[in-house]
Amino acid sequence: MTHIIILFFATFSAAFMTTVPPGLLNMNAAKTSVEKGKVNGIIFSLGVSSMIMVQAYIAVLISKFLYRNPEVIDLLLKIAIGVFAFFAIYFFVIAKRKQVKNFKKVNVSKKNSFFKGILLAALNLLTIPYYSGLNAMWNEAGWIQFEAKDITTFVVAAGAGTFSVLYLYTFYFDKLETKTNRFSKNSNYILSALMLVLLVITLIRIFYR
Repeated sequence: MTHIIILFFATFSAAFMTTVPPGLLNMNAAKTSVEKGKVNGIIFSLGVSSMIMVQAYIAVLISKFLYRNPEVIDLLLKIAIGVFAFFAIYFFVIAKRKQVKNFKKVNVSKKNSFFKGILLAALNLLTIPYYSGLNAMWNEAGWIQFEAKDITTFVVAAGAGTFSVLYLYTFYFDKLETKTNRFSKNSNYILSALMLVLLVITLIRIFYR
């Protein structure tokens, strides 16, 4: 039972910390809250967290395979370089072209917000490799085994940690309605810079493996 508690809080903390820096998911949670209302922000966050749980489960299933085949990790890193470069340029161009406008709350389907969260989370190519590596580390530490209760704890903790951060983003930015124009414009610059940082880190990992 003790290792289950350790596993939960270790995974929760890892999911929480990796979601805290401004990124595609938490920025969209904030934007959804500002533009469409707090409830839709929460529904969006639930959609994201649901997909994260699915991805965490897939990561558990393939972690052994990744350990036995290190060339797969090298391939993923090379693919990630292209992805980060593309999104760095994309978000920078969007920020440059974006026209400042006043946001207002509109009535939208909560179902749409939920599935938007699922879709954006599914497009995050780093989630499965990240949780595969995390699962491997926890396995070496003896905190997780490939049993149903351990896998369930790992998956739920990953979803809960992610949702906690998105929930905070939703409520924090919902109170900044007078600053939404600046936030909406600057968030794309932040996302572009984040992609550049990840690109540099990935290059360093490839050349110094």
